[in-house]
Amino acid sequence: MIELHDIRKTYRVGDLDLPVLKGVSLDIADGEYVAIMGSSGSGKSTLMNLLGSLDYPTAGTFRLDGTDITTLSEAELATFRSRQIGFVFQNFNLLPRTSALDNVLLPTLYVNDGRSQRERVEYAEQLLETVGLGGRLDHTPNQLSGGEKQRVAIARSLINRPKLLLADEPTGNLDSKTEQEILQVFRKLNQDHGITIIVVTHDAEVAHEADRVIHVKDGLIAGDVVKPRSAERAPSPAASRPRESVARGNRQAALASAFNAVGVAAAAMRRNALRTMLTMLGVIIGVASVVSVMELSSGATVAIKDTVSSMGASMLTINPSRGSSSSRRMREVQLLPDDVTAVAMNCSAVKVAAPLVYSEIQLVRGNLRWRPKFCMGTSSEYLAARNWGDLDMGRSFTHQQILDSAKVCVIGKTVADQLFPDEYPIGQEVRANGVSLRVIGVLAPKGGDIIGNDQDDILIGPWTTFKYRIDGGSAPQQRRTTFSDRLPPMQLVSHSAAHRDKSIHQIYIQAQSPEQVAEAREQITSLLCRRHDVDPAGAFQINDITEVTKVVGQVVGGLSALGMVIAAVSLVVGGVGIMNIMLVSVTERTREIGLRMAVGANRRAILRQFLIEATVLCLIGGVVGIVAGHLWSMWVGTVVGWPTVMSIWAPLTAIGVAATVGVIFGYYPARAASRLNPIDALRYE
Repeated sequence: MIELHDIRKTYRVGDLDLPVLKGVSLDIADGEYVAIMGSSGSGKSTLMNLLGSLDYPTAGTFRLDGTDITTLSEAELATFRSRQIGFVFQNFNLLPRTSALDNVLLPTLYVNDGRSQRERVEYAEQLLETVGLGGRLDHTPNQLSGGEKQRVAIARSLINRPKLLLADEPTGNLDSKTEQEILQVFRKLNQDHGITIIVVTHDAEVAHEADRVIHVKDGLIAGDVVKPRSAERAPSPAASRPRESVARGNRQAALASAFNAVGVAAAAMRRNALRTMLTMLGVIIGVASVVSVMELSSGATVAIKDTVSSMGASMLTINPSRGSSSSRRMREVQLLPDDVTAVAMNCSAVKVAAPLVYSEIQLVRGNLRWRPKFCMGTSSEYLAARNWGDLDMGRSFTHQQILDSAKVCVIGKTVADQLFPDEYPIGQEVRANGVSLRVIGVLAPKGGDIIGNDQDDILIGPWTTFKYRIDGGSAPQQRRTTFSDRLPPMQLVSHSAAHRDKSIHQIYIQAQSPEQVAEAREQITSLLCRRHDVDPAGAFQINDITEVTKVVGQVVGGLSALGMVIAAVSLVVGGVGIMNIMLVSVTERTREIGLRMAVGANRRAILRQFLIEATVLCLIGGVVGIVAGHLWSMWVGTVVGWPTVMSIWAPLTAIGVAATVGVIFGYYPARAASRLNPIDALRYE
């Protein structure tokens, strides 16, 4: 079973070499029960660590079950250890706040021997029943006596069906009665199951139970006594029960290992619930910021598109200006009603053309007064172009009423609420700058425009009524505040103090589609310049809503970027907190790391475990942050009136960012844990 030839082990202490084993040669047969004795400092514990493949010899040859241990890599050594060797420690080394059953199952996390999880659990229960703990499967170490803890440790050492059982001072912390019980368990395992047992002890009574006693002194074998036993031993478990072949592939084994690591991570976080919550707080805040910023910015983008659509996504406005004629003389160019007809008939990219005449009007009805933000005379085509073809109440004015300069008007929802709070407005009359107008329709509500102006605070009538009745014959007026003035930076209204009888203030254009806006602009400019005999440069001001849309979009994009930067800073702060806590966790769990390595975990498994813990921590924080961010954006949308849109990209981005933070900031602590020496880790206090 074991072949040691001239084994030497020397430790480097500062600048000095400290030899501990000075040439040990030893053979141990399969199925033997051996006790190794020696005083403190004799080298027996070092020999024990070498036999358990927890350490490498400085020189010599070590073969275990026919395998040369000195030629194995760390990963191969961990795999070999998990399959061939079981450990029983003096201090039990049980995981705290973990049930006896889960402690026994610990070594199975790092070996794939073809057994299903159910088979492993059943075998663990059977082992606990064998050592007399069948009724205490769910008890944690703090609920068990010293002898019961050692029994759990023995059951754990047997879960992977090893050929060799190593016990380091297994009765050192037990009373005499419990000591005898544990020794009887060892004897039963050796005789009934044929397991090779090596006990390291300084207690002569413990050594007396063994079939062979090896004395170590000053790093050498000082004595080797074999005591004959009449009892017939059972054959080795390797001979009587062949080890199950690995039924699952490497991919399935890796997947099972990953699931086990997630379970270990969740258990570790549950043991320190408060600290876990405080650690996740930074990630929660960062992810919530990402989600809320993305939802609010997406909502703002959709709101801009809806508002542009309500105002006319393919809208253009034509304003008169000063231009030079063919004789190079500067003169004022005015827009005429015939220009509207010409543009509508001769420009193929134009869908609708309507005249606009603006005025500042004070509405009076009884003792109620109201000054609408937008007052304009136009044609019915304007209402169709603005998606106001279907009125909330009443009807629009007709072409004949435009020709007759009829004293009728259509009002917006805000004006109707102000002047007719409790009455039906259709058929009622209001006075506009002294002119009586009959209300024939109420526009469907639209809400705010792209810069927040109330589009429902409006009065519309036939353009001839505004031109010849409300403004006609009046003295020259100061510059009027128009609908287009509400949309800076466009200067959409003529600044002339007085207007000729046939001139209009503006022409409203709707292109055939948003893609044809540029084409419509070129056609309109060419046509009007020919009609008015002016040069194209500066003759007319043609504006469209896309200019304002771009500006507002840039502002929203800048605010979103700023919010994302703040969210990124929060995530970095949360990541630093996770790194700090994980480093603390590595320090606190050093003995646990040593134990896991002793029962078969290699460096990669430890690295993966702590990396998964950090990632799971971030992912849980990310999920909580997604919910918190969504609730926050909804609250902001409700209280402030800011639109929100829930997008699938917001949670996906947040989860991706959280996982990235976990991997990046969890790697260093995980790497530090994986590089611990199992011997030093087990001795850590």
